[in-house]
Amino acid sequence: MSTLAHTMMTAARPTDSGLAGPGELDRYPHAESPGVDRVAPPAWDGAEVELGRVGRRAAGSRGRGLHGQLVQQLGQMIVSGDLGADRPLVPEEIGQRFEVSRTVVRESLRVLEAKGLVSARPNVGTRVRPVSDWNLLDPDIIDWRAFGPQRDDQRRELCELRWTIEPLAARLAAGHGREDVQQRLGDMVEIMGHAIAQSDAITFSRADTEFHALLIQLAGNRMLEHLSGIVSAALQVSGGPVTGCDRPNEVSLSHHARIVDALAAGDAHAAESAMRQLLVVHPEVERVVPAPREH
Repeated sequence: MSTLAHTMMTAARPTDSGLAGPGELDRYPHAESPGVDRVAPPAWDGAEVELGRVGRRAAGSRGRGLHGQLVQQLGQMIVSGDLGADRPLVPEEIGQRFEVSRTVVRESLRVLEAKGLVSARPNVGTRVRPVSDWNLLDPDIIDWRAFGPQRDDQRRELCELRWTIEPLAARLAAGHGREDVQQRLGDMVEIMGHAIAQSDAITFSRADTEFHALLIQLAGNRMLEHLSGIVSAALQVSGGPVTGCDRPNEVSLSHHARIVDALAAGDAHAAESAMRQLLVVHPEVERVVPAPREH
C-alpha cells in the first residue's frame, strides 16, 4: 500500500466503521459545535422545526459559534419553507428569540444575503427572497435542501448534474498526462478497496470524494472545476437516489479502477464510458437518470 493510502486508512476512526445499506451511508464525521444548545429553536407562527434532521455537513456554518449556529438555523427554516418568501426578518426579534447579540444577528443575515436567501433594503428591512433568487449551488443550501422537505428534488437534481459534469470531465482528463494526479487517483482506488474489505464506510467516502475532485481537476477546465462543489455535495449527501458511488462494493470499485486505467492509457472514450457506468442509477430509482449510452 502506498504511503498516502496507509495514512488515510489509519486516520479513519475505527468506531465509525461499518458499511451502511442503501441511503444510510453517513459521509464525513463531524464534531458537534460546543455550546450548540445555547441557540433555542424558534416556533414562529407555530412552525415545528426539527433542527437536528438537517445540516449534517454545512461546512460553511458549522464550528463557528453562535454566528454559525444562527446561520444554520435560519437557513434551514428558510429553505424548508418555515419562513416563507417575502417574510420580514426583524433583527431585534431574531436576537430576542435566539438570545444572541445584535452583532451576531447582523453578521448572520449578511451571510444569508450573500447566499441569496434574504435581501435587505432601506425602508423595507430584511425579507426572505423567493427560491428563484437563491444561490442553489451554494454548498450550505444544497445541504439544507437535501435534508429538508425538498430532499427528493435536491438529490435528483444533484444526480442529473453529475451525469452531465463527470463523464465530460473523465473524457477531458484522458488527454492530460498528469502522472502525479493519476497516481493519486490510483491511491484513492486502493484506499477504497481496503475500506470495503474492512467495512470502513468513513474511509471509503473520503477516498471516493477525493477521487472525483481530482478527476475534475485533471480535466483542465476551470469552469468544470468551479462546479466540483456540486459533485462533492452529492457525495456527502447520504440517503438520496443511489448511484454506483452510493453503494460501496466491488462493482463500484471496478468502475473506479476502469476510469484510472483508461486515463493512464489516454483513452477518452473508455474513461467517459466507465464514468457513465459508475453513475448509472439502480432499477428502483431509474426515473432519476437515464441509462448510459455507448457511443
